[in-house]
Amino acid sequence: MSTLSRRSTLAALACLPFSTFAQTSPQPSELSALPGARLRGQGRLTFLGLNVYSAKLWVTDSFKPDDFISHPVALELEYARSLVGSLIAERSLTEMKRVGEVPAEKAEPWLAAMTQLFPDVNKGDRITGLHQPGEGMRFFFNGKPRGDVRDAAFARLFTGIWLSPRTSEPKLRQALLGSA
Repeated sequence: MSTLSRRSTLAALACLPFSTFAQTSPQPSELSALPGARLRGQGRLTFLGLNVYSAKLWVTDSFKPDDFISHPVALELEYARSLVGSLIAERSLTEMKRVGEVPAEKAEPWLAAMTQLFPDVNKGDRITGLHQPGEGMRFFFNGKPRGDVRDAAFARLFTGIWLSPRTSEPKLRQALLGSA
């Protein structure tokens, strides 16, 4: 083997673990509800320089970013710090209103549902939302089912917090969609 081909081979082998890591990520157990799911992208939300959570977007092969609402997706948030569940719910509703119109008669029931579904979190805890097109959202906490919000409008706006062009975090959206 020539020196040049040996160097090329060694360089390729040296990069192998990094490329494998970038393409694969352990699938959370709750993704059994989304057969064929693969990691589309991941990113981190920071606020005033502090890490809030890491986000991963899991999709199926049919996923199209411009029509995210028509596809089942799972959004996994792993928290980097302790947060109060009711405050997560309130902030979620605020962000949903930014993405689109929240009907007045739905705001309070949606907030109540999220307050019940979102527990207080500590560093390392995960909340995963499974978007079910035309049906609603199913939520998991650390891999265990928490409950559902059976409302397609809720699912569209909630998923839109991260995937809508109207998101408050466009860089995170780009990272999740794999276009950063």
